[in-house]
Amino acid sequence: MVTIQRQKKNVDINFIRLLIAENPSWNRTKISVELCKRWCWQSPNGRLKDMSCRNLLLKLERSGHIVLPPRQRPSQNKFRNHCLTDIPHSTQKIKCELSSLLPLKIKIIAPDSPDKNLFHFFLASYHYLSYRNTAGENIKYMVLSYDDKPLACLVFACAAWKTQARDSYIGWNPQDRERNLSFITNNSRFLILPWVNVSCLASHILSKAAHRLNADWFKKYGHPIYLLETFVDRARFRGVCYKAANWILVGQTTGRTRNDQHGTIKEPVKDVYVYPLHKHYKSRLCDES
Repeated sequence: MVTIQRQKKNVDINFIRLLIAENPSWNRTKISVELCKRWCWQSPNGRLKDMSCRNLLLKLERSGHIVLPPRQRPSQNKFRNHCLTDIPHSTQKIKCELSSLLPLKIKIIAPDSPDKNLFHFFLASYHYLSYRNTAGENIKYMVLSYDDKPLACLVFACAAWKTQARDSYIGWNPQDRERNLSFITNNSRFLILPWVNVSCLASHILSKAAHRLNADWFKKYGHPIYLLETFVDRARFRGVCYKAANWILVGQTTGRTRNDQHGTIKEPVKDVYVYPLHKHYKSRLCDES
């Protein structure tokens, strides 16, 4: 099985190299769009997963497996991050009982949201993984106290292409996973702002976000979410807030990045947690067509 998977990985990479070589006039967007079409890489509503594909291509280029054509214009992410270098915000300590902050406000951060720059600044400045952009389908939340004090930021984005612990727990075969991956979303960022110290706040936020996420996702993308996933760096965190919010520990990663279909990019081993949003999530994820 390992030999077969390695052969498929090499075939996929060689196909990308050939596509680039045979079309020297194509830019990076054209290449990623064509790959999405060839591999039928699209969401249930038919939208090509162009941004996810471009993210994969960049990772393959950084790891030395392919050479992409030069950029035709500077990266927009560079300008997004540059404009976020200094956004005034309060860092006054918030240390109190959770009840004194309730009811929490959970705001969706849309592209035209007035809080978008502040949200990106918080993640870029205070999350240990920093933050640049989110490819593919995603929803971003900022959490505030009842009196509008920012407390936390969350990002739910595309699920990992392949995670053995998660896939075994669901009972997925490769065909089911490829067909139904879009019905899972990954909590790729969760930040409690560093000046906020409130017991049980993190697990309370996770529960509130999980309660509304499916409806928000369906409204934005026209399809449901049946399962949440997240990866917790074992060297940094114990996953206490996820456990307290009833997320299920299903195993560990094997040291691959979330969009690495080819087994070529390594990262630290992480605990894998999932949270069902539907009581029949396993049958939905295996049978949905």
